[in-house]
This record gives sequence, structure tokens and C-alpha cells, in this order.
Amino acid sequence: MKPGKKSGARRSADAGIRYLSCGDTAFTVEFANQVSPDVNGRVMALHAAISRARVAGELAGLVETVPTMRSLMVTYDPLLTSRAMLQPAIERMIEHGLPTESSSRAVTIPCCYDGPDLAPDLQEIAERTGKSAEQVIAGHLASTFKVYHLGFMPGLAYIVGLDPSLALPRRAEPRVRVPRSSVAIVMDWTTIYPFESPGGWHLVGRTPLRMFDQRRQQPVFLAPGDRVSFRRIDRTTFDRMNRAVEAGTFDTTTLIRQAG
Repeated sequence: MKPGKKSGARRSADAGIRYLSCGDTAFTVEFANQVSPDVNGRVMALHAAISRARVAGELAGLVETVPTMRSLMVTYDPLLTSRAMLQPAIERMIEHGLPTESSSRAVTIPCCYDGPDLAPDLQEIAERTGKSAEQVIAGHLASTFKVYHLGFMPGLAYIVGLDPSLALPRRAEPRVRVPRSSVAIVMDWTTIYPFESPGGWHLVGRTPLRMFDQRRQQPVFLAPGDRVSFRRIDRTTFDRMNRAVEAGTFDTTTLIRQAG
């Protein structure tokens, strides 16, 4: 089957971009087959451009856009618009040029790396990477992270930028239960589990924060495009912050600033 026939795929003037139908209420703008900071930057730039257009009263009928590592899903109300109406407008945005650098948030995540209950895989990570536990922690803290997209469960962020010397494949045997707020690594990613769930990533620490909390005005804590850094805290600080989070009195806005 040739591309563009029954699959609903169509290439734009930019030969690197494909438009793929996703039923009768959505289509995907696919920038590339590989994952890279440049490709994800283009995804996020289009996401921001479409958001600005909606605020300006344009793109009537558009419901939302959902960014991934290398593509952007565009969903719409088929009673108000169609792919045939939206795609040309999006193509024009891309042809006019998308800035790859836009304003983003810098988010600091407090993380405790102390003890086998909070960091059960720390020693194994150290052994497999030929480092000490302190060197593993230092590498995680020094990594320059960016949220590429959210997925798997509400609030789970795929955060790219882990120190390459810490890269490991998934665990051979996934855990049946990973505690909520566990900080984990795999390949060049890190993440934070928003709920207790099964998981095959390596658990390097835990944060007292909740990545999803319905008590907040915005339940999901991290967003695509966020710049993320981790700050080490000791067990006493972890316990104190955890009590405040559980009580709903911890102010997460103190951990966020505009990065420009």
C-alpha cells in the first residue's frame, strides 16, 4: 500500500512532515521518525503556535493539541470543522517558520536518594554503570532535563536528558508495584510515577511531590516543554515535605519559575 492512499497519510511541502488521519476527529502532524531535541522543539513550537492562534479566535472547532516526542495530534469537533479546513492553516504556520525556542518553565523537583525503601535500585545502578552510589546521584542531579511529553498514565512525564553514563535498559523483570512518586531512570530518560503502578524502570529515589493531585487547580504538575532539575533532600526534609503534601498545604509554586 502506497503512502497517502488508504492510510490517510499525506506529505506536506516540507518533505520531512507527514499528516496522518486518526479517525474522523483527529490527525497527527509527524515531524520525523527519530527522536531528537530539534524534532521535539519543532513539535512544541507548533503546539505553542496553535495555542496562540486559538487565543486569537482562529482555528474554530479545534479541541486540543497533544504533543509527543516527534509528532503533534490535532483533535477537532467534526460538527464545526474538518481536517481539510485545519490542515492548510497548520501548513501555513509551519511554512512561515516556527521558532524552536519559546518560553518554558523551570521546575525543581526535590528528591531523596536515601535508603533502600526510597532508592531500591541505586546500588544496582552503581554496579552496572561502574560508579559509586554518590556518583550516580551526582550524575542524576547534574543532568539537563526536558519534558518531551506525557503518557502511560495521568501526570507521568517522559523527561529526556539523563547523563549518558547512567543509561540502562529496562529491568529484565518489571515490578508489580512501584510506589507513587518514585523517581526512575531508563535509557536517557527519567520519570516520576504519579500513582502506584507496575513498572520496569530503575528506581533511583523518591520525591515527596505528587505528579497528579486533584486537589490542585491544575492536577498535572509537569507539562511538555518544562525544563526539569532535581534537588537533593535528606530523609528528614523528605518526611516534612511529604506531610505537607499529604495535608495539601505544600506550595508547589515555589518550585516553578519562567525560564524565558
